[in-house]
Amino acid sequence: MSSDVMTLPGVAEYLRLTEKTTYRLAADGTLPGFKVGGSWRIRQVDIDAWIEAKKAETKQSVRPEQPERALPATSSIGEQTR
Repeated sequence: MSSDVMTLPGVAEYLRLTEKTTYRLAADGTLPGFKVGGSWRIRQVDIDAWIEAKKAETKQSVRPEQPERALPATSSIGEQTR
């Protein structure tokens, strides 16, 4: 169970970030973590959930759902009707 809680260097390696970036993300609340005696700790399950949330967020921003547009009504000779 001890491997469930990671330090910032471990999180940085896991996410392939610099330790400085990882510290900044933890300090500003972007990464889900907590401090113990002045040192950051982050649970791996929280990191994995954060990654999944970011993936879902990215998918929505890349392909936002757009409502289908209705085609204008046309008469039999191809003119638009009102």
